[in-house]
Amino acid sequence: MLYCSTRGEEQPRPATRAVLQGLAQDGGLFVPAAPLPRVALEPLLPLDYLQRAAAIIRPFLEEFSEAEMESMVRKAYGGGAFRHPSIAPLHRLDDRLYLLELWHGPTCAFKDMALQFLPHLLNAAAAKTGERATAVILTATSGDTGKAALEGFRDVPGTRVIVFYPEEGVSAIQRQQMVTQEGGNVHVAAVRGNFDDAQAGVKAIFADGALADKLACRGFKFTSANSINWGRLLPQVIYYFSAYLDLLASGTIKAGEKINFVVPTGNFGNILAGYYAARMGLPVGKLICAANQNNVLAEFFQTGLYNRNRPFYRTISPSMDILVSSNLERLLFELSGRDPAQVKEWMRLLKEKGAYQVHPAVFRAMAAIFWSDWAGDDETIAVIGRTYREYGYLLDPHTAVGKAVYDKYRAATGDDSRTVILSTASPFKFADSVARAVLPPAQCAGRSPFELLPLLAEATGAPIPAPLQKLEQLPVRHRTLARKEEMPKVVLDFLGVN
Repeated sequence: MLYCSTRGEEQPRPATRAVLQGLAQDGGLFVPAAPLPRVALEPLLPLDYLQRAAAIIRPFLEEFSEAEMESMVRKAYGGGAFRHPSIAPLHRLDDRLYLLELWHGPTCAFKDMALQFLPHLLNAAAAKTGERATAVILTATSGDTGKAALEGFRDVPGTRVIVFYPEEGVSAIQRQQMVTQEGGNVHVAAVRGNFDDAQAGVKAIFADGALADKLACRGFKFTSANSINWGRLLPQVIYYFSAYLDLLASGTIKAGEKINFVVPTGNFGNILAGYYAARMGLPVGKLICAANQNNVLAEFFQTGLYNRNRPFYRTISPSMDILVSSNLERLLFELSGRDPAQVKEWMRLLKEKGAYQVHPAVFRAMAAIFWSDWAGDDETIAVIGRTYREYGYLLDPHTAVGKAVYDKYRAATGDDSRTVILSTASPFKFADSVARAVLPPAQCAGRSPFELLPLLAEATGAPIPAPLQKLEQLPVRHRTLARKEEMPKVVLDFLGVN
């Protein structure tokens, strides 16, 4: 299978080259050039997560043998990095509603589902193509991608990892996870501003041809661990199929029965994987896009207007604090009839005017599968508390946004189809917000998130994930702080290039 750019200015290339490159040189994102393969569900029913993973993604990575594919999958998901034997287990709330727990990996967030696989894919792609340059993994994070990338690529030969995060835009635990990261090939820098500033800075570095040439002379080549990299997005398709297959295997649903997925999202990669799964034959009714107060995506799906010209809010669901959702470009490419000229025009308007309006035909195509709304912080806290009281189950603030929007969807549509909410992080990663929702105020007052971890565990009986238990005691290893325009210098300094 070959891959083309959403902006149409590059020749299609094989998966190995697309993954190693990360972002297309014309600024677009790589997508399959051919129609997506259809997946037959019945043969996958008796398989475990690893076997399903290999079968689902194999058609997208045709350059690799079956043995190579199985090796990459086994290293990613079978090496003990995931604390649950099912890798991505389903938790039943009631007869109609399930939670897909995607946070049993080493960083307690859903990004592990892809970033435990991507390092092995990149290494295999480099070996397959004879690439000798050191891969510089350049990543902007709104909280979870950074730690997952750092952990996934830690001390992986032939790689350097540089993560930029917004100085005030992540939780205390997310920050501590990143700044204490071990590894001889990793570097972390805070950026003054929000996630969009960090992401824009990373994209500018990718687009800087002179900088790329300078690094190439020293044996370095940029790629990305963000979901702009197809190799990062592809593994996320797996867990949509696996959730459906688990419901089918348990007799909860019948073959062909459509189910809904609720996805809390900011950069649009997680829910886009669900869209691709639907295009590959997964019986999906609605993809429900859940946004927080930074509700640019909710407005887009309600009106067809994408408008980033609005206040930016720091919320208790920081991984969704995003106003420029990069992966939406891939959806626009598909829904516009794969028209790169139209995509380029929309992206030009977004860059120059901060807004664009899609055509009525595109809006109708969106509405056929997507539904969206948003929830503010007060609603999110209320849903965490209510869900714990009703079901004895703790939600993190991002998953709680999903539950709040699901409740709005049910009220608005009356649709009682079986639904899976993607649970994107352990509640303990956001102990301060979760504790506010379920513990007496006096018990929380004046306590840090790290002090609240054992109190939350004791009160609820939920265990603190092992990676978070002694996090506060780890030494801080990364203290770099930079403005957006200083990000290229951070990269050069870390790589030792003058």
